[in-house]
Amino acid sequence: MKTSDIESLEQRLKKIDESLCSPETHKNSSLIRSLTEERAGLSRILNTTGEIERTVSSLEELKVLLEDDDRELAALAAQEIPEIEAKLHKLELQLKMLLIPPDPNDNRDVIIEIRSGTGGEEAALFAADVYRMYTGYAQKNGWSQEIFSSSGSERGGFKEVTFALRGKGVYSRIKFEAGVHRVQRIPETETSGRIHTSACTVAVLPEAEEIEVSIDQEDLRIDVYRSSGPGGQSVNTTDSAVRITHIPTGLVVSCQDEKSQHKNRVKAMKVLRSRLLAKKQEEEKARRAETRKSMVGSGDRSAKIRTYNFPQGRVTDHRIHLSLHSLKDILGGDLDQIIEPLIEAEQEKLLSEVSSGL
Repeated sequence: MKTSDIESLEQRLKKIDESLCSPETHKNSSLIRSLTEERAGLSRILNTTGEIERTVSSLEELKVLLEDDDRELAALAAQEIPEIEAKLHKLELQLKMLLIPPDPNDNRDVIIEIRSGTGGEEAALFAADVYRMYTGYAQKNGWSQEIFSSSGSERGGFKEVTFALRGKGVYSRIKFEAGVHRVQRIPETETSGRIHTSACTVAVLPEAEEIEVSIDQEDLRIDVYRSSGPGGQSVNTTDSAVRITHIPTGLVVSCQDEKSQHKNRVKAMKVLRSRLLAKKQEEEKARRAETRKSMVGSGDRSAKIRTYNFPQGRVTDHRIHLSLHSLKDILGGDLDQIIEPLIEAEQEKLLSEVSSGL
């Protein structure tokens, strides 16, 4: 790192310490948490740069000793240099990892929206498979789940389902699931044994807190209606279902899973708030830099990220060209065998970007 960069970090650390001592900051618990986390990160970076400077200085001293008239001392220096060089390499790699900008959403809970795509009833059945895959993964990780809304199909699939997953580091792992998921298999209704291709889309939204997204009630249009089951079958005799339209953005959220209109409204507002937060964050990213991936892919909602091939028992993640012959386990919730390589690929990419900027 350049001296000017280190000085900038030191100045930022000083400002954070001043803010943490401010009475105004003590009134905002989320700000305290944010500043404390940033301070810890900056301290690790500065401690590592200090250790690198000391290690470089030691290495230079040893190289000088190589030319010393005392042959025994020069030999000792020659033996120690490889160890110090290895230590320096390790510290430099550690610094690069620390300089990777953290995703501010990584510690958030998530709201997941799954919608069946092309393929009719088969796509709805596949959407249900994907939903069960995530709930199975959540169970393995000790996360809790809550369904916000769902629209079933006649054969037990999902035309769409919206639900929350909550727990430690949920977003940091589930964020890789956003995109189009494609399935290749013989549908139950297929009599000729022909393989069909269907798809569903998955959106992963970081769950927003009320203080992060301000919503003017005058900007909302709220409609209530009777909820219905698969095929339009009525499942409620009261107007408990809620549809909320955010007029400025045109975002529409519906919730009908609860029998209470109030509970449906609360859940719908949570989804709307998270969608608005995601929209706000995407707009900020676009203003700062090049076009980044949207919540369901590279900005093109039709871009597939993964294919589930039932005849071959294979799952292929197209982003990292990874193919695994463990389809049953993956659909059962054993997602780490895909998510771990995705995390490694993302870190390598970010590490490369950081290295080019040093």
